Amino acid sequence: MTQAQEKLVRNRAIIMMILGILSFTLMDSSVKALAPRVGVLPTLWARYAGQMLFVLILTAPRIRSVVRTRYPKLQFLRSVLLMGATGFFFTSLSLIPLSDAAALMAVNPVLITLGAALFLGEALGPRRITGIVIAMVGALIIIRPGSAVFSSAALLPLAGAVCYSAYALLTRRVGPDEDVWTSLFYTGLVGTILLSILVPFAWVPLDGVSMLLMGLAALFGTIGQLLIIRSFSSGEAAMLAPFSYTGLIFATLWGVLLFSEMPDIWTIAGALVIAGAGMYVWHRETYRQ
Repeated sequence: MTQAQEKLVRNRAIIMMILGILSFTLMDSSVKALAPRVGVLPTLWARYAGQMLFVLILTAPRIRSVVRTRYPKLQFLRSVLLMGATGFFFTSLSLIPLSDAAALMAVNPVLITLGAALFLGEALGPRRITGIVIAMVGALIIIRPGSAVFSSAALLPLAGAVCYSAYALLTRRVGPDEDVWTSLFYTGLVGTILLSILVPFAWVPLDGVSMLLMGLAALFGTIGQLLIIRSFSSGEAAMLAPFSYTGLIFATLWGVLLFSEMPDIWTIAGALVIAGAGMYVWHRETYRQ
């Protein structure tokens, strides 16, 4: 592959990453509006059952090839990790502002960089370790443990970030050898089966607005995951991870426009610290000598 072709592949991966993050923030906004109406568990179920429905419709002519996987155990594990990330984050959206949750979730690019070094064979030097420590400082600025504004709900997006980082690394691991629709199929399948067992105990009657929000959450979640899988399948994890910080911009925008949530100075400061740490790591990854 020539340098021009490599650059084209890299740029496409970056664009898909940004569009995927945009789709996820639109899903998060739908979820934030939906969860108070029906609860977190039905919201989670709608996200995964909707994805399963979309995937089955779009892949019906070749479903036999889609369900074949070389990594059944890894596909199951990455599906459970994504469901954990989604569950932690969806729960946090019903308890804290969208911009706060997104800023705390934004530690995941640095965690991905650390995981890529530990599990994918990338080098981990003092500069990357510095970036990880700085990102954690940014998270502490936002949640301010020991202060009057601290709540245990602020820990939920951090737990989600850990789960999502592990999911992203496994996606990168299986990506080159699996059809993107196969990975999308199994995340939808595992989530739908597990949540279908639990959701009857938390189901409530739905009105028209709730059904619309459920459909939007499923649609944006499916599109976002498809784009993210394609992105990680063609681009390096460490190179793509910092572009997750575009989610901070999108989430803050939707929070202001849709929910009248103005981030406070501490959230802005912490988000800038986290984003700065990620961009520092990305710079060292891309331009190291």
